[in-house]
Amino acid sequence: MSDPLAPEARLCLDLALTVRHDGHGGVADDLSDAAGLTAWVRDHPETVPDAHRWVADEDDLTAVRELRAAVRALFALAVRPAEPSPADATRLLPLPDALARLNDAAARTPTVPVLHWDDDAEPAVSRQASDGSEDLTAALAQAAIAFLSGPDRQRLRACHAPRCVRYFLKEHPRQEWCKPSCGNRARVARHHERHRSTV
Repeated sequence: MSDPLAPEARLCLDLALTVRHDGHGGVADDLSDAAGLTAWVRDHPETVPDAHRWVADEDDLTAVRELRAAVRALFALAVRPAEPSPADATRLLPLPDALARLNDAAARTPTVPVLHWDDDAEPAVSRQASDGSEDLTAALAQAAIAFLSGPDRQRLRACHAPRCVRYFLKEHPRQEWCKPSCGNRARVARHHERHRSTV
């Protein structure tokens, strides 16, 4: 089992996983409207101050969806030489565009370093918005940068079970799928394929 996942890595992965299999052979988007984004932010209170009161508008939705497209394009790069998620394979942003989109979003909120130092601990630095405000897209982009530049990126994989479009972090050397149900679907599909080829 790996070390606990850093909060930035969890947030970045959760953003990417708002694109998922719909259970009927298609793809569902949890951020299909402003209400979906509002619900997602409220489920992730670390994204913005007063997340429980935050309400998305169409501009927020567009900005977060554009950022998610950049993150998923960079996830596809991170899992190379393996194939990206099937949801992304035909519509990936070019790398320069994905990087520009991510970096532009991260710069939307100027931040300052803040020193924290408890009596019995080593000093630690966090970054805070300089004017007390927090831009959702900037917070998500900064989390994505922390994840993509950190050690957890090496464990990132695309799940290639039938109908799955998720990315996941590999927890042990033999893990091939994001969850057991995907492993079951993949084994059943292989069994049917072998059985069909012997008939």
